[in-house]
Amino acid sequence: MSADLRKFRNIGIAAHIDAGKTTVTERILFYTGVSHKIGEVHEGEAVMDWMEQERERGITIQSAAISCSWKGYHVNIIDTPGHVDFTIEVGRSLRVLDGMVSVFCGVAGVQPQSETVWKQATRYNVPSIIFVNKMDRIGADYFKVIKDVNERLNGNALAMQIPVGSEENFKGLVDVLSNKMVLYGDDKGVESNWIDTPAEYADQVVELRDAIIARAADFDDALAEKYLDGKEIAIDEIKAALRKGVLQRQVFPAFCGTAFKNKGIQPMLDAVIDYLPCPLDLPPVVGENPDTGKEETRAADASAPFAGLAFKIMTDPFVGVLSYVRVYSGSLSAGSYVLNSTTGSKERVSRLVRMHSNKREEIQSVEAGDIVALVGLKDIKTGDTVTDIKFPILLENIDVPIPVISASVEPKAKGDYEKMITALRKMTQEDPSFKLNYNEETGQTVIAGMGELHLEIQVDRLRREHKVDVEQGKLQVAYKETIQKSVDIEGKYIKQSGGRGQYGHVWLKLEPLERGKGFEFENKVVGGTIPREYIPAIQKGLEEAITTGILGGYPVVDIKASVYDGSYHDVDSSEMAFKVAASMALKSGMKIANPTLLEPIMKVEVDTPDEYVGDVMGDLNSRRGRILGMEEKGKGQQVIRAEVPLNEMLGGYSTTLRSLSKGRASYSMEFECYREMPKNVEEEVLGKNK
Repeated sequence: MSADLRKFRNIGIAAHIDAGKTTVTERILFYTGVSHKIGEVHEGEAVMDWMEQERERGITIQSAAISCSWKGYHVNIIDTPGHVDFTIEVGRSLRVLDGMVSVFCGVAGVQPQSETVWKQATRYNVPSIIFVNKMDRIGADYFKVIKDVNERLNGNALAMQIPVGSEENFKGLVDVLSNKMVLYGDDKGVESNWIDTPAEYADQVVELRDAIIARAADFDDALAEKYLDGKEIAIDEIKAALRKGVLQRQVFPAFCGTAFKNKGIQPMLDAVIDYLPCPLDLPPVVGENPDTGKEETRAADASAPFAGLAFKIMTDPFVGVLSYVRVYSGSLSAGSYVLNSTTGSKERVSRLVRMHSNKREEIQSVEAGDIVALVGLKDIKTGDTVTDIKFPILLENIDVPIPVISASVEPKAKGDYEKMITALRKMTQEDPSFKLNYNEETGQTVIAGMGELHLEIQVDRLRREHKVDVEQGKLQVAYKETIQKSVDIEGKYIKQSGGRGQYGHVWLKLEPLERGKGFEFENKVVGGTIPREYIPAIQKGLEEAITTGILGGYPVVDIKASVYDGSYHDVDSSEMAFKVAASMALKSGMKIANPTLLEPIMKVEVDTPDEYVGDVMGDLNSRRGRILGMEEKGKGQQVIRAEVPLNEMLGGYSTTLRSLSKGRASYSMEFECYREMPKNVEEEVLGKNK
């Protein structure tokens, strides 16, 4: 018998680093009976942070999946990292989840990574509810955080509760819809007593309840009529109407509590059930038929053909490669064969396991709407679609951010080179934002990632998990090259050396594209001056040529190449000749098209006491930073927002900031965009590299 999909919730817990996501998840596991004791992040005992590196640093590095039950509902939860270096983990989780709990710190409110997560949720159209955590901390302000979300994220956040007490005296909350107050009778938050709300909150409850009903009326005409006629409206009617708004991402109900002090988690879990979507609430997933190229859909139905998306690959020392798959349609049994529509390969699923963080529960089958790990697939990577062999479909892939920093690595023991490469290949399969290259000019193995911490963790994993001791070279910023003006250029490759020669001749137009567009190719050849069969070779030649630019050998981006003329030889022309001719044309054209270096720019937020604002701003300016603005964040605290080139932030900014502020300021940064580098800095960078 098929499971009731209305009783399923696939949710993610996402937020800025240190807002308390993992602590929230640990409390959910405790209250749903998955854990029998509460795991604390600061004690290195969190169930969801099972990697040694996570427990030592008290941060989440890999998204972890777990299943639990609440009031008869099956809830799949993914706890995602908050550190910007692991953004890929959030992006790929949101790609396959139905709903999200956005956790905000009650003191800090909206932080840089909260914005990134919010943008990712918007991109994948993931409905969310809000949980304002850390209400027991000095300076926590639930209503200020809601205002912050509405102003900075256009969040349409709606207060559903009123905190009772503040800071260390926070002792419970008022549920606005039921007009009841919850107080907790024990430290673990298990004994909760719902009582009538005291009179002192009466006016606030009326005001907030009115705002909730007015908002709910936007999504339900019958409710709107009752509201206008002044009739009594049942709580269930209000929740049902609000739910419609949540599913459209038009409204975001906000709840509060303190996960660390075990308050407010159960009402938030009720809200997950009340407001976040089940698989049936979502439109059928859209993809294309790999054979015909036509658009097809798959509904969340166990009787439809099987289709799922592999959103995370992990190597498990006991079972081998684990492929985490969100099942969108159909059903799958252990031992059956699937088609990888992305690569075209057929493979056998030897086992199915339900993941509980790093522990596994073997199951025999899985149906639409669920999240499961497949064992036995070898030729698979993040973003691949796995389907029924007879009914293939290709689902939208997962966005992978581009690495901004790199470093060389070499094994300390000469005999460990192959072992190191094998381990690094496994790691790139697990994490698509982690790249591995071999630099032929220097003979170095180069790893690239999203930031200093990202590379530090990966090198640490090489040593601990894969038992390869390595030396890491100096960190290098991932620069790019581009052109600034359009040029027409000829490329000719003619070789005569006894027997058959080589002849390739092209005319290209090279044009700059706006930032982030990458590489575009267009065939504008008319009249058969170049036979059609050589056009793919020209494109391939250009794609290979843009991997190394002419200034410093960096990849070339944001460039369009159009081939519009040329000539060929009946006997001597070949694909190889046209490939070489195109490559020569691109290199020659770049020299006269005003080539320039692009550098990664980071969005930086510094939280500092008032008295150090001048020093912090002066330091950011000296790093070629552009101050975007400043705002007050609590009493005597300011938040400075700036854009700073990554190169200027490497090598100890945190140490400088600590000494400038006597250890009282903190900062966070994330990748913003690539931008042209000033000429004097470009000369300095190129000079160093020479």
